[in-house]
Amino acid sequence: MRREQWRRLMNEQEVSGKSVRTFCREKDVSEFSFYSWRRRLRTEQPVTFALVDTAGSAAPSIIELVLTSGDRFRIPGDAATLRMVLNVLRERA
Repeated sequence: MRREQWRRLMNEQEVSGKSVRTFCREKDVSEFSFYSWRRRLRTEQPVTFALVDTAGSAAPSIIELVLTSGDRFRIPGDAATLRMVLNVLRERA
């Protein structure tokens, strides 16, 4: 399952009023996986962005993405490339 699927399951369980055990049995999901993902999703830090004004600059637009791990990615500043990079990072996380 992907991160977004787990988020949906977490929300669904909360609003159902059912215990985690009952909910997981009904959804055929491992209780261990449910609790592991819940802990993981709660401890994630949000991604933040800073807007850099390059008006009047002759330099091409570059976006630097800095992850909580300290890794940095410099990518062309167009929406399609940014969307592709973010999708890949979400799938691998």
